[in-house]
Amino acid sequence: MSVAREVNRAQQMREKARHLTEAAERTSDPEQRSRLQEKARKLQEQSDRQDGMPV
Repeated sequence: MSVAREVNRAQQMREKARHLTEAAERTSDPEQRSRLQEKARKLQEQSDRQDGMPV
């Protein structure tokens, strides 16, 4: 995969993680909030790894 593609993919994952975090903040269901936060955390870590940044 090209560097530009990897950067774009990492940016998309960070954006998705941000949306999931925002959704978690809006939900009143604690279990749903936890699931969304965990999914956002994993996406953020994955995007950091793609960028070559330490987790």
